[in-house]
Amino acid sequence: MKEKISKNIQIKNKRATFDYELLDTFTAGIVLTGTEIKSIRLGKASLVDTFCLVEKGEVWVKNMYIAEYFYGTYNNHIARRDRKLLLTRKEIRKLETASRNNGFTIVPTRLFINEKGLAKVIVAIAKGKKEYDKRDSIKERDDKREMDRAFKH
Repeated sequence: MKEKISKNIQIKNKRATFDYELLDTFTAGIVLTGTEIKSIRLGKASLVDTFCLVEKGEVWVKNMYIAEYFYGTYNNHIARRDRKLLLTRKEIRKLETASRNNGFTIVPTRLFINEKGLAKVIVAIAKGKKEYDKRDSIKERDDKREMDRAFKH
């Protein structure tokens, strides 16, 4: 019997929104092997400590974890290999110019399966937050939580 595969896979990089201020986002396709897409459809992937680089006009996602497929044979994939992202030339140019600037980086924020069943990654041009900015984020989150509690009671 075939396993029930959920179409609404949403793998988020929660650390990215805490460590970085996200400026501009792009939706990119991702080049995967057969066992990799099967693992993603089962939700066995992670974007923790993942980043992107532009090399020779191509965008690569580095250190992205996709668990080996349980039913995979000898041609199973490597869990943390570099994967190519599919973007237009214009988008790649924008990412390249932004990443050359000091303090800016390209961070994958979300991995999902679209309505056609294809794996997509949302990458963002991000600026690193300072320590005091992170404290402000924590304070805002706590204040929002307190306000929600006050309205519920």
